[in-house]
Amino acid sequence: MLHTSTLTLNKEFRRVYYRGKAFSTPVVVVYALKNHKGYNRIGLTATKKIGKAVQRNRARRVMREAYRLLEPQFPVGYDYVLVARSKTTQCKMDEVHRAMKFALGKLF
Repeated sequence: MLHTSTLTLNKEFRRVYYRGKAFSTPVVVVYALKNHKGYNRIGLTATKKIGKAVQRNRARRVMREAYRLLEPQFPVGYDYVLVARSKTTQCKMDEVHRAMKFALGKLF
């Protein structure tokens, strides 16, 4: 990923949740918050409601790939948190890609 690093600390995730803008689709929830840096930071989450470890890992992997394909369209200088929903495990990557693109259009 060209202009992206990862969010790792819980306080960074919480800051994006509380101060950022959010848009929800049935497949994925996208939170965005300006970070005043020259690059993006991304955090991926999948709760235990999604399923067992295999399903959660697949959901994160699919969201990461959709972000990688859409990265040139994401504005630079933001923190993004992508939250998997229960439908994410049953969807193909194309559906997650479309949902993320739609959410990006609504956020910016």
